[in-house]
Amino acid sequence: MSQVLMPKATAVWLIDNTALTFDQVANFCGLHPLEVQSIADGDAAIGMVGYDPITNEQLTKEEIERCATDPEARLELAEVNVPRPIARTKGPRYTPVARRQDRPDAIAWLVRNFPQLSDGQISKLVGTTKPTINGVRERTHWNMNNIKPRDPVALGLVARDDLTAAIDKANLAVERAEKRKAKEAGITLPVAAAAEEPAEVPIATIVDITLEEPVAEPSIDPDVVFAPRPIAEPPAEPKAEEAPPAEPAIEDDGNPFAALGSLLPADGAPSSDDQDSGSEEKQD
Repeated sequence: MSQVLMPKATAVWLIDNTALTFDQVANFCGLHPLEVQSIADGDAAIGMVGYDPITNEQLTKEEIERCATDPEARLELAEVNVPRPIARTKGPRYTPVARRQDRPDAIAWLVRNFPQLSDGQISKLVGTTKPTINGVRERTHWNMNNIKPRDPVALGLVARDDLTAAIDKANLAVERAEKRKAKEAGITLPVAAAAEEPAEVPIATIVDITLEEPVAEPSIDPDVVFAPRPIAEPPAEPKAEEAPPAEPAIEDDGNPFAALGSLLPADGAPSSDDQDSGSEEKQD
């Protein structure tokens, strides 16, 4: 059911002038029953003037009397013979006056980045005319020196979803045109490898693979694994070499010639003087 005009004002009039229940009024006006009750108690819509639905041809008197006798009945809107407004046909998008000076920048951006878009698509996206688009494309626009390509989404002229849909539609149109030209010329286009189905492998080429038997793991004795390790003995220290016997110390008894005794040869050993004399005799 379509929404009534001025629902709260209509509820005020129905509460004051009819015997309808709060549920019937709430259902007809699209309000909550507690809100209708607060209007009846004077807590809401204070000072609001009621809106007569009979005079405005939203209800008929017979419909109100029918629902007043049956609390379970529901009000229905009367048929309106007023013609509905004509829906706006599809065409160039409306652009606010404050943003119309940015349309050439958006056209330049679309022409440079998406050349597959047609003039009609750009016209619907940006809300411009085809002569303006041709002037920007051919660089004959009167303000061409000041036009800078800018994203129309960032400028607020186009929604991202609408731009993506237009680009996808243009890409499909280009693909169809290429396929049509190739079909007319008799050229078969290469099919993408991803689209091809994988070839079936014949059963005869499948090699049977025999799995090796699993090797049994050696048994582990926990007593051996967790046995305490033997304590290693420290290495034996090397034996010290025996020192040569020390010479007897010469007792110092105050004799100045006592130290000369150590310089004299031992008994039976020839002295240096005797060796010199023996050598001289051999020479004679």
